[in-house]
Amino acid sequence: MVIDKRKTKFRIKRLSQIKTWQLVILLVMSSFISATFLRLNNVGMVERRESVENADKTGDIVSLQRRLYDLQRYVSMHMNAHPGKIALDHTYKRAYEQKLKEFEEAIKNRSNNDTVSKVRFVCDAKAQQGGYGRFTTQADPRYINCINEEWEKYPAAKVANLQFEAPSTEPYYHTFVSPVWSADFAGWSLLVTILIAVIIIVRLVILGVLKLMLKQRNKLF
Repeated sequence: MVIDKRKTKFRIKRLSQIKTWQLVILLVMSSFISATFLRLNNVGMVERRESVENADKTGDIVSLQRRLYDLQRYVSMHMNAHPGKIALDHTYKRAYEQKLKEFEEAIKNRSNNDTVSKVRFVCDAKAQQGGYGRFTTQADPRYINCINEEWEKYPAAKVANLQFEAPSTEPYYHTFVSPVWSADFAGWSLLVTILIAVIIIVRLVILGVLKLMLKQRNKLF
């Protein structure tokens, strides 16, 4: 293949008009902007996740549902906004306490009023000795087993066929997934950063090839 020395020099000159250090500065600036927008996406997620946690603590179900929807919508539309697993601990605890209360009311209706206090006294003592509580972040199966075992000791339990079952924890856990790329400031600025990096690499490769071709041409003549 015949190498045109004049054209090769012209191409090298054209590529050399934009200095590599200038592109590197653009890359650094673009990287900083991308990192800033990615950070803002994460901050927005954290704010909405905290709103969910606050609504979970207050017990306002309507507000909690709105905050969950707001978080889900935000996460689905922004990259770098993965919130992790959202556990509605306080809401679950209230549901647990309500179901336990209903169970105890059922015991009272089928036995005397002292049965509930006796069952609780035994199970609370066992929980204290065993170093666990009847409720931490979820229902403790040891405490639940104790309630049912103690209740079964009473004659009324054989007639009533009543067992306490804690609410399922599944509805009280939420997982939202953030996209790998999103069409927001963070996403577009990241694309620009990648594009500049690619331009720098391609430019260096082309310059290297052209200079090598020119060097070989000089050796021939």
